[in-house]
Amino acid sequence: MENSVVCSAGTANGGEDVYSCTESEFSSADHLVVMVHGILGSSSDWKFGAEQFVKRLPDKVFVHCSERNMATLTLDGVDVMGERLAEEVLEVIKRKPGLRKISFVAHSLGGLVARYAIGKLYIPSKRESGEEVSTNTCDQESKGTIAGLEPVNFITVATPHLGSRGNKQVPLLFGVPALERVAGRLAHWIFRKTGRHLFLTDDDEGKLPLLKRMVKDDGECYFMSALRSFERRVAYSNVDYDHMVGWRTSSIRRNSELPKWVDCVDEKYPHIVFEECCKPCVGEKYESTSEDDVFDELEEELINGLSSVSWEKVDVSFHSSKLRIAAHSIIQVKDNYMHSEGADVIQHMIDHFVL
Repeated sequence: MENSVVCSAGTANGGEDVYSCTESEFSSADHLVVMVHGILGSSSDWKFGAEQFVKRLPDKVFVHCSERNMATLTLDGVDVMGERLAEEVLEVIKRKPGLRKISFVAHSLGGLVARYAIGKLYIPSKRESGEEVSTNTCDQESKGTIAGLEPVNFITVATPHLGSRGNKQVPLLFGVPALERVAGRLAHWIFRKTGRHLFLTDDDEGKLPLLKRMVKDDGECYFMSALRSFERRVAYSNVDYDHMVGWRTSSIRRNSELPKWVDCVDEKYPHIVFEECCKPCVGEKYESTSEDDVFDELEEELINGLSSVSWEKVDVSFHSSKLRIAAHSIIQVKDNYMHSEGADVIQHMIDHFVL
């Protein structure tokens, strides 16, 4: 559509909407894409990504960049942030009643926040709720929804799905056990409640660590049912030079499962070095075949829980970049000028995005 332009508008709730429109009317897009930033971030972190989505998918997607958990509000805990994000999504849907589908694209900590939010927003199908279902009920009506919308893509980018505790999950600590133990003890002093969630040291009211609770349905929070309801789940991960989030935790893998990579898999995406589709693994007991695998019972529970659904795993490397030390930001293109080398990763997301 030659006359389409990209528009953005702040909302009364603090978020930012980005959509494509014609000269005479706003876009008829019915697919809501919620973009979630990481720790200490803001909606502008996804500015480049949001604009690329609406430029390349005109009249298909309506993008909302979340800002309800801006800056230091990201230290309030994954659960508090997830509640805020869920409320924000409901308000966006209320403002735009023509929406039918929903997808999430989340960076770093935002991936955990989005996982919590969908658990709150999930509406079980009649069959799941134990209600009698007519034989004439269409297949779509027999599935659960996210706030009444059809869940399609759930995409995380450099997200610490297994947390940040030990075993080189935070590369900045150089894999030194003593440093990792100290970091776990001090995390709550720096990152407050969020730090306790990331290092799995939270035991609020005697409950299990939040990340452990989030690999199952927990009371009224349908964490795994919500994740399972999406047509596809994708984990983009930096294989190296990401000093904040390690490769294993962002790709939901054990050491022995990390693939060997050589170079790009497609010239169109020069920084993508490996791709695989992982089928669900349910009830399979993992037995280490490598001396490099450090068995951690809690981490194993997180891997098993998250692996009960299928994932597309996309591995990225900026090893040839002069700014490779900023890989955690480049993979998101947080800054259009400084991090432009990550544009092919955004393009890959768009090219494989299911509408």
